Amino acid sequence: MRGERRDHTLQATALVHETFLRLSRNTEIEWEDRKHFFAVAAKIMRRILVDHARALNAARRDGGYRAELPTNLALSEQNAEDILVVDQALESLEAIDPRQSQVVELRYFAGLSNDQVAAVLGVNARTVRRDWQMARAWLHSRLAE
Repeated sequence: MRGERRDHTLQATALVHETFLRLSRNTEIEWEDRKHFFAVAAKIMRRILVDHARALNAARRDGGYRAELPTNLALSEQNAEDILVVDQALESLEAIDPRQSQVVELRYFAGLSNDQVAAVLGVNARTVRRDWQMARAWLHSRLAE
């Protein structure tokens, strides 16, 4: 999100706050370790962005959408459809290689670095770089279809 425009329809802080609220509401989760926490947090961030993108697309069709989150994150009306396509592609990737899908979630949605992802997943940073490269190549080919 650091490299994104300033006129997004959802702010990074709003995403983090919404993620925290969803995590804190669920008292049934028994955290196993740091990896488990980051995996769940990244998944929730992905769901928030996808839900917001769907709402933006619905707003274009019927004009009745009211944002629940404050305006300004890395999601704009122009790229809302892209987020949905990436989400569908990630679901396909998860069926093929769950770790690569998790690397993408942690890098893309949670904003972690390769070293941070490696620590969360308990693998070598080179493995994360390799998974990231493979996943990006796979996603690019999938999105080009």
